[in-house]
Amino acid sequence: MTSDELDRSEDRYRALFNAIDDGFCIIEFVEDADGALVDYIHVEANAGYERQTGIPDVVGMTVRRLDPAEADAWIDLYGSVLRTGRPIRFERYFALVERYIEVSAARLEPASRRQVSVLFRDITARRRAEEALRVSESLARENVQRVQLALAAGAIIGTWNWDLPANRFTVDKPFAEAFGLDPSLGRDGLSLEQVIASVHPDDKPALVAAIQEAIGRGGAYAHQYRVKRADGNYYWIEANGRVEHGPDGTPLSFPGVLLDVEERRTVEAERDRATAALRALNETLEQRVVERTAELMRAEEQLRQSQKMEAVGQLTGGLAHDFNNLLAGISGALERIAARIDQGRINELDKFIIAAQGAVRRAAALTHRLLAFSRQQTLAPKAVNINRLVGGMLELVQRTVGPGIHVEMVGMSGLWATMVDPSQLENALLNLCINARDAMPKGGRITIETGNRWIDREGARQQDMQEGQYVSLCVSDNGTGMTPDVIDKAFDPFFTTKPIGQGTGLGLSMIYGFAKQSGGHVKIYSEVGEGTMVCLYLPRHRGEAEEEAPRDEAAITPPAREGETVLVVDDEPSLRLMVMDLLNELGYAAIEAADGAAGLRILQSEMRIDLVVTDVGLPGGMNGRQMVDLARVGRPTLKTLFITGFAENALLNNGQLEPGMSVLTKPFAMDVLAARIRELIAG
Repeated sequence: MTSDELDRSEDRYRALFNAIDDGFCIIEFVEDADGALVDYIHVEANAGYERQTGIPDVVGMTVRRLDPAEADAWIDLYGSVLRTGRPIRFERYFALVERYIEVSAARLEPASRRQVSVLFRDITARRRAEEALRVSESLARENVQRVQLALAAGAIIGTWNWDLPANRFTVDKPFAEAFGLDPSLGRDGLSLEQVIASVHPDDKPALVAAIQEAIGRGGAYAHQYRVKRADGNYYWIEANGRVEHGPDGTPLSFPGVLLDVEERRTVEAERDRATAALRALNETLEQRVVERTAELMRAEEQLRQSQKMEAVGQLTGGLAHDFNNLLAGISGALERIAARIDQGRINELDKFIIAAQGAVRRAAALTHRLLAFSRQQTLAPKAVNINRLVGGMLELVQRTVGPGIHVEMVGMSGLWATMVDPSQLENALLNLCINARDAMPKGGRITIETGNRWIDREGARQQDMQEGQYVSLCVSDNGTGMTPDVIDKAFDPFFTTKPIGQGTGLGLSMIYGFAKQSGGHVKIYSEVGEGTMVCLYLPRHRGEAEEEAPRDEAAITPPAREGETVLVVDDEPSLRLMVMDLLNELGYAAIEAADGAAGLRILQSEMRIDLVVTDVGLPGGMNGRQMVDLARVGRPTLKTLFITGFAENALLNNGQLEPGMSVLTKPFAMDVLAARIRELIAG
């Protein structure tokens, strides 16, 4: 084909393209880095597009710019056509332009073009006509039903037919009698003026207006009014009819029936009087209801306070028992160490030192549980592959739950990474497995399962979490299960089914607090006698999991280099004593301060400082972070190790540390502190 022929073909195509009255466009999808459809752009549109939608210059416009409120719905709709290749046809309300449109959409091949053709037309007028017809038919059906009921009850007292062009009423005898008319005139034909002459003067203007409105629009008509009968009294009636229009919209006929509603109106009047009397009674009762409600609220508050104090008593009882045991072990071990030193039996100190250190570790674990359920523990999140983490713990889990429990893992292939503190996740997993073991005293099976989960908007609302993508870690057992009331209380920070002294009720609370602090959620699924499944949902991390590179912090720490100086700022004298002794032993020049103001004076001097070791929470109105920030004005590369037993995220800028800063959680081993100090100074 020659160039001229191609031009003529293109001209014919364009002429046809723009001559189509229907709207037509071609959209091309845009993908994100993961291949998800996130937007589409109008790459071509005919003149009919603007005629059918009222939107000009749509070519080059994305749907997110055109209709941001409904963009996701349009992307999902046309995206299914692109993905499946199946054409669709539908009708939809286009809220942006307040029109109904009829749409046909098909994928343009090949699929790699990521294009979909859309043909549509404005059907607003048709839809409104259909809706008007449905309303009219509904009213007609309603009137037919009313007539049928009235016939069955004998309530119809007359019929009429009004020839509108001739203004000629023909009525039956009951109609004439109801209006106090001569029945013979009703057979010959009456005018509207003659018919309504007996209508009560107060009702006549509204009646005329209702008749004119019905004639103008056509369709059903119903109106109540009073008419005078032969006895001279007025009675309530209801006229029901329907106005029929010709093809050109000309009103042609108006047939209908009369209903006797006198008795019904009497009943309604009596009902209104009763309603008024009841309203007056209610007004006298309102004050009593308010007083009673206030009394109930006071009683409910007292009950809540009582339950709170009972829960606090349960918690403190368990904590006091556990801490007394731990303190007894620590103090007893220290006493025996002192006695052995006095006796010169130094070679017998190891067992008491080991016992004291073990009690300290258990006390630290209990403190971390308290911080976890309060969501205030210090976390060290990193990108984690949960499959690898669980796989590395299976042997430990199996040893912990014992040989009577079979432990298996079902890890999802292609599992996403998640940003989480791995040690806290390991602790949570071990706790869940221990709970599962306790639910199977005669043995059983524990299944640890991982998966990728999408939590939609409704699911997120129900579970009080953010909509999005999550990694799930579920631990299930085939044990005794949990009743619904136990499930409802399982995450309460003070709830436990164990007696005082055998638990503080912090196990599941710690897991719940850890999940929430990590931006996730935890959910229990259980049936009595069938078993329990507890699922942790942790937010997906868009990136690769970090490779495990364990650091042996307990290894031998190199001594200090000559002149290296460390400032220790802490309000606890015993802790300063221990840290200063360690630094001197390692060969560092050590300086101490008891509060932030004293520490800042040293930092603003000319003294050499290679590292600051400081508590975050300090007395005197200046915390450790504020002290370091002020010192960094003059020492911009000042290296800092924050030591804390509490997650002062607000003080640490929500965990965002600057280069040269690190955090160590109390309590810590001295060799770990020494290794961290050496690492920071050397780094």
